[in-house]
Amino acid sequence: MRNFQGQFANKGGRNASKMGKAKNTKGTVMRVWNYMGYQKAALTFIIFLVFVTTLLGLLGPYLMGVIIDQYIVPKDLSGTARMCLLLIAIYGVTVFLTWLQTFVMVNVALKTIQKIRQDIFEKIQTLSLRFFDVRSQGDLMSRVTNDIDNLNQALTQSVVQIISSALTFIGVAIAMFALDWILAIVTLITVPIMFFVTKKLVAYSGKNFAKRQKDLGELNGFIEEAITGADVTTLYGKEKKTVQNFNKINEQLRVSATKADTFSAFIFPSMNFINNLGMGLVIGTGSVMVLNGMTTVGVIAAFINYSRQFSRPLSQFATLMNTIQAAVAGGERVFEIMDEVPEIKNKKDAFVVQNLQGHVALENVSFGYEENKTILKEVSLKARPGETIALVGPTGSGKTTIINLLTRFYDIQQGQIHIDGKNIKEYDMNSLRSKIGVVLQDTYLFAGTIMDNIRYGRLDASDEEVINAAKAASAHSFIKHLPNQYETKIASEGSNLSQGQKQLLAIARAILADADILILDEATSNIDTRTELQIQEGLNNLMRDRTSFVIAHRLKTIEKADQILVIKDGSILEKGNHESLMEDRGFYFDLYTSQFKI
Repeated sequence: MRNFQGQFANKGGRNASKMGKAKNTKGTVMRVWNYMGYQKAALTFIIFLVFVTTLLGLLGPYLMGVIIDQYIVPKDLSGTARMCLLLIAIYGVTVFLTWLQTFVMVNVALKTIQKIRQDIFEKIQTLSLRFFDVRSQGDLMSRVTNDIDNLNQALTQSVVQIISSALTFIGVAIAMFALDWILAIVTLITVPIMFFVTKKLVAYSGKNFAKRQKDLGELNGFIEEAITGADVTTLYGKEKKTVQNFNKINEQLRVSATKADTFSAFIFPSMNFINNLGMGLVIGTGSVMVLNGMTTVGVIAAFINYSRQFSRPLSQFATLMNTIQAAVAGGERVFEIMDEVPEIKNKKDAFVVQNLQGHVALENVSFGYEENKTILKEVSLKARPGETIALVGPTGSGKTTIINLLTRFYDIQQGQIHIDGKNIKEYDMNSLRSKIGVVLQDTYLFAGTIMDNIRYGRLDASDEEVINAAKAASAHSFIKHLPNQYETKIASEGSNLSQGQKQLLAIARAILADADILILDEATSNIDTRTELQIQEGLNNLMRDRTSFVIAHRLKTIEKADQILVIKDGSILEKGNHESLMEDRGFYFDLYTSQFKI
């Protein structure tokens, strides 16, 4: 139902949700970690590999010191060669294990992202229409694609690196104190400086990364609307204005992205400077100690390498913060959707309907899409099985709103709606909607063949049943003249078919679905007279013996309706069949005669 319901819902707005600085970094990280918890074995293996590679990394500088003091200084060439080969072997094994842990981590990350993307997509399918009324499609697309991609990038690059950095930091500190406590203290002098600089830069850049993700969602929403409404833009000659608006949003994104990336880019040079400062202190202090016989050249060489390893985790962590900040900001936007509570929910033990007879009643129904703005005002109507109820009236009078309420896309604020004597809230929504067939003015066709699109009405239908539905809808005659007939591929948005042909396919789809109640929303609008006759024939076959609600501006098409409800300003102004309403010479009479001269 999600694929067509937005086409006839009364959209209240297109504003992207607001988002500022990440509000719950810890909570977001923990939720992502819980998703990764589904792969405990792989994560345990990764941690084991990180532990091994960290130990091998710590062994390298120690062996360098040993080689210098015990083999190079005594001029033992054969011993030096043997130890160098051992050192090369250690580094070779480290490289292989590092590649292996990266390979496993990539797979863990991709499976985690697959699960998150699946969950958010399933969540979107459960949300009520009011949720979509106030959010642009582009912003939602940005959350499902860009924000999740940022999470993927962070998982792939950051998780292993953070674990490795933590183990390296601790391991190097222990190794340095084991070698020489004085040089270890000298090395540690730079740590508070690194922490202070990192904290300041990360705190400032964090809000800019959140702002960048929000601006990217807004830009995607604008692009989506610009593409969708390209024909309207061209017809009204608003291309220049559209470009100006795009430039404004694009510049807004550039500014926020520049602030985020500029400050994050400053982290690495800052860490590099502090690292070099610490190395200079080690070399200076170590030189004095060597000259005074307090240590050896090998120990100094080992310390220089350990000094690099010691500061590298902090530098790497600081550098990764831009990735982490973007991921946390994106993660919050993703989980914000997951935490949405559907406005329309099934009651416990909701009734799963098998068939509907077609009794429909609205009793004093009032409704508004927005608070303090009523669209329907105490509307009452009754439809018996097999009756055709036509809803006519000016644009914005509330006709489509009645349809939205019958399909329970929204819940009413006042009154009751009954189908077959049961309150609509008592039904399981999916089972209820499966018994309500819909044919819209703007037919949505999916990527695939004509056969696939008709079969969407009932996925287990045989080819023969699909063809019979097409014949009943008067669609078979044009399908058989297509190059590949029922296997003809549908182009983007059905551009290789006429509006009338798409309508016939929609009718065939509804016939195949064999719903008990039908909703026809301007099904013959914008169609030429000849095609309208074909469509009307298909609609007559579809509506036979079914309770049908028809919204129509072409009043000629609803002359045979059992009831015609004339709606104006949210209230039923007149009620009756065509003949009685024409005799009353009221508002319906004026509408009808304005279309036809009698």
